[in-house]
Amino acid sequence: MQRAKKYTLEQVAALLPWPDDLANKYSRGKLTLIAGCADYPGAACLAAVASQRMGAGYTEVVCSPESVAAVRAASPSLVVRAWDELAAYAQLDPDERGSIAGSPAAVQAAPASSDGRAGAYRACRSGRPVHAAPRPKALGPVAPRHPLAFLVGSGFDAADPLSAQLTCTVLEGAAAAVLVDGGGLDALTSPEGRLLLRRRFIDGLPTVITPHAGEAARLAAPLALPTDDPAQLALLLSQAYGVTAMVKGPVTYISDGETIVRMSDGTSALAKAGTGDVLAGMAAALLAQGLAPVDACVLAAALHARAARAAAKRLTSICVTAEDVVAAIPEAIASLS
Repeated sequence: MQRAKKYTLEQVAALLPWPDDLANKYSRGKLTLIAGCADYPGAACLAAVASQRMGAGYTEVVCSPESVAAVRAASPSLVVRAWDELAAYAQLDPDERGSIAGSPAAVQAAPASSDGRAGAYRACRSGRPVHAAPRPKALGPVAPRHPLAFLVGSGFDAADPLSAQLTCTVLEGAAAAVLVDGGGLDALTSPEGRLLLRRRFIDGLPTVITPHAGEAARLAAPLALPTDDPAQLALLLSQAYGVTAMVKGPVTYISDGETIVRMSDGTSALAKAGTGDVLAGMAAALLAQGLAPVDACVLAAALHARAARAAAKRLTSICVTAEDVVAAIPEAIASLS
């Protein structure tokens, strides 16, 4: 059994992404969240505002049309749009949008159209020539010029087929780090999800998953992975899916398939709805700022716990909510610096 390591406080503090004096909002990293179905707009709000507090220079939220107003109200500095275009694209037949349409591999394999869109004209499996659908703006550029990351799944309804379609579309088309959380995780157990993760791994595109114990067990079930030891489960999920896995709990374990990191600073103040969305937003923001996946998860988990403890000191662990954890992120950062 592999032994888990633990970061020192100094090692965690050294990961803080202090901005350069000449930084701008794009150089500090753009994060695009595909999150917040009609029933759960709050998850998108929490993850998005947490990402801003965690240093992302530009946070964009692509959510259900019914959730747009709520997410806009959460913070005026968020860029918010409905996911109509992305959802329509996600539901197309593969012949209509291509295999990994718009990805770096597809760009090399298919000629660009006059407006620069990849694979604009090709033949489908039946031999009938078709025009590939335009690449949705939400997927970002094929070759990003600035730091970029994606978060998908917070506030998704796992029982809604659209959740899996959106998750797979982001995994397929995003040419940057992707963090999959919440209702997007179930899509990874499908044949399409596992194939897309394998392609991302081969292409060197980082993918991070952030399951709690129940979600981790569902990811383990199709592969008959043992679930009795959360440290080993993080390692096995990472190896099986080609991802960095952060298995959340009172003690959180993070693995990239080679090492396991133990984060034992959790608190019962975090046992509230929405705190997982806050953690996802924090980790994704750090990915957008260029941190390596394990480092992003370690720093996010450490600051998440410190923010919760700071909030509990003022409000008690009974009263802390996810919103209080977001509000305490600056205090947590200051305590490390």
